[in-house]
Amino acid sequence: MVTDETLNGYRQSIDNIDAALVFLLAERFKTTQAVGRYKAEAGLPPADPGREEAQIARLRGLAHDANLDPDFSEKFLRFIIDEVIRHHERVRVTDTR
Repeated sequence: MVTDETLNGYRQSIDNIDAALVFLLAERFKTTQAVGRYKAEAGLPPADPGREEAQIARLRGLAHDANLDPDFSEKFLRFIIDEVIRHHERVRVTDTR
């Protein structure tokens, strides 16, 4: 076990950030699930390519401003968007039964 206090401090910070990310993602998915239900009830398609592209462009800009690789942030966001669309499709199928 590493006993270096500096390294342990960094690791604790990483653990805290990871926990915050998990809770933020959970909140995001609660909201997107509500969007999915709304879309299903309104007869709207699960995906909105225009909105998705605007979000990706916006987050790429934020990533650039934060000195984070925009390509990485796009891959991360696309993964989340794909999961959200999958949830929306599932809600749509469930609501039409």
